[in-house]
Amino acid sequence: MTHDEVLQIFRDSGALLEGHFILRSGLHSRQFFQCALALQKMPEVERLGAALAARVRPLGEVTVVAPAMGGLVIGQEVARQLGVRFIFVEKEAGLLVLRRGFKIAPGEKILVVEDVVTKGGRVQETLDIVKQHQGQVVGVAAIVDRSNGAVNFGVPFVSLLALQVEAFEAEKLPPDLAATPAVKPGSK
Repeated sequence: MTHDEVLQIFRDSGALLEGHFILRSGLHSRQFFQCALALQKMPEVERLGAALAARVRPLGEVTVVAPAMGGLVIGQEVARQLGVRFIFVEKEAGLLVLRRGFKIAPGEKILVVEDVVTKGGRVQETLDIVKQHQGQVVGVAAIVDRSNGAVNFGVPFVSLLALQVEAFEAEKLPPDLAATPAVKPGSK
């Protein structure tokens, strides 16, 4: 799947938003990738999941872990395409935790799958959880990498769409963005 094909899925579904957005990372941006909109039709989920699975298959994962909420749909589809187990971490008291009886065995090969990465905070939290359980992270995969490869997780990181999307600290907004009301459309 090409960069343009992935971008077209976002455009066709209305998932590439333009305006003034506050990202989960706290940064502000003119663009927002609302993956939930791009992932509402199963044929697109299957296409995106197959493309990510093809890129990570050589890593040899046995379990896919996704941070909730954003990574759930694509994480489960990547696991399905690979024929491996899928689990997720979720918020409890504001932090991601492994719940619901999910276990990670020492040395278990883990792939972390997320929808969008900007600074990688949720992915890093997930990596830390896997390491606490003595799992072996073999890689990270995302549909969209807003850092254009600048984020380093210390393991292979693959994405279907890598872009350098402008993001600004709240106190360093350009005048045009500062003059536009901000919205926070993502998960909290």
